[in-house]
Amino acid sequence: MIRFTKMHGLGNDFVVLDGVRQSLDLSPAQIRTLADRHFGIGCDQVLLVEPPRRPGSDFFYRIFNADGSEAGQCGNGARCFARFVRDQGLSEQDRLRVDTRDGTLELALLSDGEVRVDMGAPRLEPREVPFAAAARAGAYVLSLGGETLAIGAVSLGNPHAVTLVEDIDTAPVAELGPRIAGHPDFPEGVNAGFLQVLAADTVRLRVFERGVGETLACGSGACAAVVCGRLWGLLGEHVQVELPGGTLAIEWAGGDAPIWMTGPAARVFDGEIAL
Repeated sequence: MIRFTKMHGLGNDFVVLDGVRQSLDLSPAQIRTLADRHFGIGCDQVLLVEPPRRPGSDFFYRIFNADGSEAGQCGNGARCFARFVRDQGLSEQDRLRVDTRDGTLELALLSDGEVRVDMGAPRLEPREVPFAAAARAGAYVLSLGGETLAIGAVSLGNPHAVTLVEDIDTAPVAELGPRIAGHPDFPEGVNAGFLQVLAADTVRLRVFERGVGETLACGSGACAAVVCGRLWGLLGEHVQVELPGGTLAIEWAGGDAPIWMTGPAARVFDGEIAL
């Protein structure tokens, strides 16, 4: 039996596993079973808490998409990660240093119950996304079978393509999301963000995540959208990002400064499952 906790960050839901006090080596098929909403528990991603792999870190954080593939970053998951290790008694610290496959996160549990995450500086060079482009640019043209789409491309430990839309309620997310996510110019796939700018400090966003589909919220996607909006001269340093599941506060001063994300993390229930 495997013990788990079901959590969510603005409706982006997770199965969180304690790999510190129980030994876990899950196959992609087992991950898919856990994530299946009919035959398993159901979630957008499975999160695994592991012991630190190097001095100075508190934990190692692994993220698996619903299709069984491993991801390098998940902002909403990071907030749930911080709440999980506190609730499970794995740490009593208010500030945590957590390594991931693609970098290090600084997590802070705030007195109001929300979690503030240092997501690091955005990676904008095409080779770092990775994205097939000859040189770095503020915007790129993506060919989609006879039509073109203007996008921004950025990595926050996972790749994001962001496009502006007039209204996210009518944006063709279901149609374009899979086509962008699997586009050959993104060799590792990409998360597709659809951004509507309401004001310099307020935006709306929908995200189609690679290996998952559209989610109610995407923390790294919110950060990527603000980065692109700032590069395009549309947004200020402090932005409220309204997602279908709720609102995140994103801060980015620009350049090599880190992106800060603040939002809630909620525990839904605990349980055990046999795989």
